Amino acid sequence: MRPLVLLLMLVATLSAGAQRTLVVAADGSAPFRTVQTAFDAVPLHNRKPVTIHIRPGVYKEKLRLDSTKRFVTLIGEDAFTTVLTFDDHTGRISPRGDTINTYTSASFFAEASDFRARNITFDNSAGYSAGQAVAIQILGDRVQFEGCRFTGNQDVLFPARPATRQYFAHCYIEGTTDFIFGPSTAWFEQCHINSKRNSHVTAASTPQEQAFGYVFNRCILTTDSTVLTKVSLGRPWRPYASVTYLRCYMGGHILPEGWNNWRNPANEKTARFAEFASFGPGAQPAARAPWIRQLNAAAARIITLKAVFGDWDPLKGKW
Repeated sequence: MRPLVLLLMLVATLSAGAQRTLVVAADGSAPFRTVQTAFDAVPLHNRKPVTIHIRPGVYKEKLRLDSTKRFVTLIGEDAFTTVLTFDDHTGRISPRGDTINTYTSASFFAEASDFRARNITFDNSAGYSAGQAVAIQILGDRVQFEGCRFTGNQDVLFPARPATRQYFAHCYIEGTTDFIFGPSTAWFEQCHINSKRNSHVTAASTPQEQAFGYVFNRCILTTDSTVLTKVSLGRPWRPYASVTYLRCYMGGHILPEGWNNWRNPANEKTARFAEFASFGPGAQPAARAPWIRQLNAAAARIITLKAVFGDWDPLKGKW
């Protein structure tokens, strides 16, 4: 092959793999003042890695990352000081005159696959009594979060599309009612789950043909209120909801029966709820509802990232 052709091929290869970095600062000290303008700068049908560094600040924006803008990574310096927030909620009238509902209330619509975020807070600031108010709605596949915070009240974290996969590691997630909900497959590794009301942690809507819904591995479940004593680990938004807790610490706010059938006994025949080696004052396997599966060690061992995610390994590759 001629040297010029080889050189052109090398240049094309390096260009295809080039990393692009964008910087956002609310005070105007970076090229982008808002997160959405940085998203807008990512090309449609993007195929190159793009890293967006967000400097500390509270960014009140209703954000959308288009489904064609793949391979985007958001990185903040500190999740407590880098906050993406908005305050839409059900019943509110949008600027276009529409009535906001659960599916349109999100502060951030993460529509793209191969999206990653680290050290960011995703928040909905609508308030305790606002009703459904989503902080982030995730529609992409192979989406992962490290050291992030998801804050709000009802319906905070919405993994929203069947047959998509999300991975959460060392994250903090808080809320009131059904604050982790939806049909995706999601793995939560060493996350802190904090309840703010006597209600339900999860409301999975896993399709029947989907082997896994939510898996919580080595997580801690707490409350910041001494009066909360009636929190369930989950209820089935759809009949075949799948939620599994592995080796999780459960505070005394968790009900002895552990789970809820959403006022429908028929769900007890279909919902796929399970625990293994729960511990702490809220872990009472003998008192759990009889339709909840208590896994033995052999059954728990086969629930691995490979079994849950198939050909996607979120631990592969560097940030």
